[in-house]
Formats: sequence, C-alpha cells, structure tokens
Amino acid sequence: MSFKGLKPIIYGGREVWPLIEGGKGVSATNHKSSGAWAAAGGIGTVSAVNADSYDAEGKIVPQIYDQLTRKERHEQLIRYAIDGATEQVKRAYEMSNGKGAININVLWEMGGAQEVLEGVLENTRGMVTGVTCGAGMPYKLAEIAQRFNVCYLPIISSARAFRALWKRSYSKVPELMAAVVYEDPWLAGGHNGLSNAEDPLKPEDPYPRVKALRETMRKEGVSEDTAIIMAGGVWFLREWSDWIDNPELGKIAFQFGTRPLLTEESPIPQGWKDMLRTVEPGDVLLHKFSPTGFYSSAVKNPFLYDLIHRSERQIAFAKTECGVHSKLLDVGVRGKNMWVAPSDYDSAKAWFAQGHTEALKTPDSTIVYVTPDSRDTIRKDQKDCMGCLSHCGFSSWKDHDDYTTGRLADPRSFCIQKTLQDIAHGGDTDDNLAFAGHAAYRFKQDPFYSNNFTPTVKQLVDRILTGD
Repeated sequence: MSFKGLKPIIYGGREVWPLIEGGKGVSATNHKSSGAWAAAGGIGTVSAVNADSYDAEGKIVPQIYDQLTRKERHEQLIRYAIDGATEQVKRAYEMSNGKGAININVLWEMGGAQEVLEGVLENTRGMVTGVTCGAGMPYKLAEIAQRFNVCYLPIISSARAFRALWKRSYSKVPELMAAVVYEDPWLAGGHNGLSNAEDPLKPEDPYPRVKALRETMRKEGVSEDTAIIMAGGVWFLREWSDWIDNPELGKIAFQFGTRPLLTEESPIPQGWKDMLRTVEPGDVLLHKFSPTGFYSSAVKNPFLYDLIHRSERQIAFAKTECGVHSKLLDVGVRGKNMWVAPSDYDSAKAWFAQGHTEALKTPDSTIVYVTPDSRDTIRKDQKDCMGCLSHCGFSSWKDHDDYTTGRLADPRSFCIQKTLQDIAHGGDTDDNLAFAGHAAYRFKQDPFYSNNFTPTVKQLVDRILTGD
C-alpha cells in the first residue's frame, strides 16, 4: 500500500510510481542510481551533463582536455558528453529490467546542449522515455523530442516562464509534453530559476505558484493528463498530502533530488555522503556566483565562503577623477589609472596589508582583491576553459559565432566544470562547490538515517511510498 492512495501513472506506455529521481549534473546521478530507481518502479534520471565513460576494465575515463584552443577543447567536451551519457543510459536501461522508466536530464545552458542531446538520443533509441530540461529557455526541446519520438518535461519556476515556452514552441508538439517540472527556486538544489522580479531572500509558498501554473496550463488548453512535478524541498510525502488528489492542482508527481544522494547506489563519493549527514538548517545558500549567471544553491563551505569574501573585497572605480572617485588608486594595480572613493582606498590598503595584494578587474567597473595564489588559480582556470557552458561569465566563452561573450572574464566566479568534476570523483568537499537542496539538513533529523544507515534506492523508494 502506498501513502494516501498515491496511484501509479501511465508513462511511456507502462505503469510507474509518480516519483522521479532528480537528474543532478556532473556525475551526481548515473546508471546505478537511475537504473535502481526505475527498477523500484519510479522514473530514474540519468544526467547527460558530462557523464562518465568507462574503459575496457570498467574504470572511469578521466576527462582530460589537451587541445590547444578553447574551441577544440569544447569539441572534446561534446564527444565526452555524448559517449558518457550514451554509456550511462544503456547501463541504466539494462538495470531497470523493464520496470519504471529512464529519463535523461540536460542543462540547456551547457555548452553544445543541442548537439549533446541529439547525439545521446540517436545512440539510445528505444531506451529513453523522456528528456527533462531547464536552466535557460529550451525552445528547441519539443522539436528535438518529436524527431526522436521521446517525451519532454520542461523545468520551469513560474507560470510566466511556462506560458512563454508554450506559446513559442511547446504548443506545436503538445502530445509529447508528458509533464511540467515546477522547480521551486527557493528550495531546489543546483541552478535555480529565480527571475529578476523575485527576491532571493523572500521565499514564496509553492502552492499558489503551482496553482497558478495549472491555471495557465488549463487556459492554454494543455491536457489534464499532463502532470505537474513538484521539485525542491520534497522529503516526506505526508507533508504534501493536500497536493495529492487535489482538483485545483490536477495530476501531481514528486521529484526527489537531495534524498537519493544518500543511497548505496548513489555515485557521489563517501566524503560527500558523510558531509550531507552534518548539514544544519540554513547551511545551504542560494547565491549568484555561478558562471551561468543563474542563482544556485550549495552547502556553505570554505569554497563558497572564499567566493563570498572575494566579492566583499570589492570596490568601484572610475577612469577619471569625478564625484566621489577623488583618490588615485596605487594599491595592487601597478600604474593603472583608477580613481576610487577615499573610504574604498582605505579598504584597499587594509586588504593589501592582509595579503590580498592583487587587484583583478570585473566586468562591472569594480576590482576585487585576492592573494597571489588565488590570482594564479583564477587565471589558470580561465585559460584552461573547455567551453562547458553556452555562455560563461567566468571565462567570457560562448559556444557559437565568435566564441566570446564580449565581456571581461569575471574573477568573482569560478570554473564550474573543474569543481563539479572534482567533487564527484573524490575531491575534498571543503575545496569544491557542493550542490544540495535546502532540505539537506533533514538527513541529520530523519530517524531513517540514524546510526549511519544508508538505504538502497529500493529501500528509499519503499520508505517514500509509506509517506515517510
């Protein structure tokens, strides 16, 4: 028996539980986790964002970018991405044993997203039931899904975003839109779809937002069979009991992103799993350091604090003396003509005395002060860019036309590919970005995980189905 009569849904021609494994970026879901989730009767999600490939002995192939130009390294990245995700889907499909369903997840803002998605779907015909896709406005998602005859599940964070996508694209291929994923921008981990009209510090209740989404879907004539998937902050189904069988919301399914990280099959390293057990309420920060330009949510750790403090050591400058900019800066800038406010000049001197002796320009007519080591790391990472995003604020890379955003590279950001690959493959959780949803503190509070218990995916799905 499942909680409150939660019923299976028909998806891809078979009955599955309306429980979806969130498709977490670089190697944080793979064939083991998603194949097991599907085998337990749910919808497993293979991340097609730079997934791992394996050699003949079954060892992970390190993604090494040895080409000289960014464009050539970007082409290497696309090959790695297609090969890796193809391998992960094939293995997940085998593991699922004809049960549940396998989706793939792509970030529309990843470099070469369309080429990667088409390459993976071409190589895995008949194995992928649907594609979830967010981070940006993936207008081409419907036509790609139609070409390969798979379902598509757009990830949005507001009724307004859905309406724009529907009008421009999805209304042309309505029969393949299996569900709409509402990813709560204040609760979900990873990249979040906060708009300029929303306040990152003022979370909104998801219920009225999802109700507005369903109203918009009804107004646009979207079939009532099209589920809305609630993503972000979902832990116990019993806390969402008023969402199930609710005529206002229509058909609802639930996505679990953070909880499946702590399972036997989860591919993240043991150090990351151990760290998740220590997270306290408020330890996950919604921040804007990502080179994508989107807000994202990650665990507060030395890596994140370094970015916070770096931006705090920031002052505005003018190229000529004017207004408050009345003091010529001679601290850490080596003869450049920069005029700053007297109070900012004093701050610069204090930071210089603390060892932050290097001033780096940002795209916003400001400079940030960093240590020589930090400057060297930033410059090296910018130089080594392999084009993992369609537009990268950190390196000024763009994956088309003239391959540059035309803006100065931003030293307040970081190389996201480097840090996500490192943490996923055993790197120190203190030294890397650790994405997590805002409910991660519940690992410590939930008795299911007491005495260091780590469930299998099947045990977790069974537990979720009880309401806990």
